[in-house]
Amino acid sequence: MSHSRRYYGQYCGLASALDVIGERWTLLIVRELLLGPKRYGELLAALPGMGTNLLADRLKFLVENGVLTKPANRDQGYALTEVGRQLRDPVLKLANWGMGFLGRPDDDLEVRPHWGFLAVQSMIDANRAGDVDEAYEFHVDDVVFHIQVADGQVKALEGPYGGEAAMVARTDAYTFVEIGAKRLTPFEALASGRLSMIGDVESIMRCSALLGLAPGTPTH
Repeated sequence: MSHSRRYYGQYCGLASALDVIGERWTLLIVRELLLGPKRYGELLAALPGMGTNLLADRLKFLVENGVLTKPANRDQGYALTEVGRQLRDPVLKLANWGMGFLGRPDDDLEVRPHWGFLAVQSMIDANRAGDVDEAYEFHVDDVVFHIQVADGQVKALEGPYGGEAAMVARTDAYTFVEIGAKRLTPFEALASGRLSMIGDVESIMRCSALLGLAPGTPTH
């Protein structure tokens, strides 16, 4: 246990949670592992600006506290435990809340395509799913994922949809995050050529509504 680690010393659930995940970089490690297990080198590459010693410290602490499992060999990666996976909804909600504070995407800010997948999950409002059975596919740079709506349930899944998607969108990661932050509407991105969408108008509008991007949707 690091002597420099800060503890709140309060008998409170929130303070107790922050004792475990409140240190800088910790939730970003969780963000990466929400997409699946990753080896040490993969985590280091996915977290630009984080030094190797700090990553090792954070991983050790999270393993000791039962949030992560340590890989048994070099071919395996760190993974979230059941306790760690319980952070999915809070992290997605926090990510969605944080979009309201995003400014202009300066050139010195990193963005990765797979973060777009988490952004989509954070934007989904299942109450807007409607009575349909269809899928929407997203190509963000070199990453593909899709949303499937069926029987009032919504799932966001990595990889292309197995059948014919009702809508296919293609864009880059910067544009995708700007749209999610509502700094740019999908229709502005379409007009500027930064986004392409294939599908019937009704499906495109249903997908936009599902993600809170339809015209008239309240901003953050």
